[in-house]
Amino acid sequence: MKKSILLLAVLSVFAFSSCKDNAADKVNEENVAAAADRDAESGKFPKITFEESQYDFGTIDKGTHVEHLFKFKNTGDAPLMIVNAKSSCGCTVPEWTKDPIAPGGEGELLVKFDGSGQNQVSKTITLTTNTEAGTESLVIKAFVNPTNPTTKAPTS
Repeated sequence: MKKSILLLAVLSVFAFSSCKDNAADKVNEENVAAAADRDAESGKFPKITFEESQYDFGTIDKGTHVEHLFKFKNTGDAPLMIVNAKSSCGCTVPEWTKDPIAPGGEGELLVKFDGSGQNQVSKTITLTTNTEAGTESLVIKAFVNPTNPTTKAPTS
């Protein structure tokens, strides 16, 4: 029995050590160069720089439609993509540049606000981007005067 176990152990060691190939001999130098280039590129990100990150419409009357154009520049090292733009409220609608923006390129984001709410109103627009942070935020503000009931048109 002991001889069988010893023989089995010797055969196992021989089988595992005799089949080893030198792994370094199998490395393709072209793949190593391609991987190095890929890794160098993976550290590059676009960076979105806005001329202004918030805008105040001032005082507006309830129901007044206003809009503002946020301008930005890609100050990063890779093409910038805005995947999505959404507002904290359905009363604010963002429209943005859908095409990739090359490094150094410029783009625009139009924000439309329908004047809903009353008194001081603040809305946040969240952009989903391919920047390192992944999201960017803009803010619009307005003081919305409530509708004066004496100036309402009569209902029929």
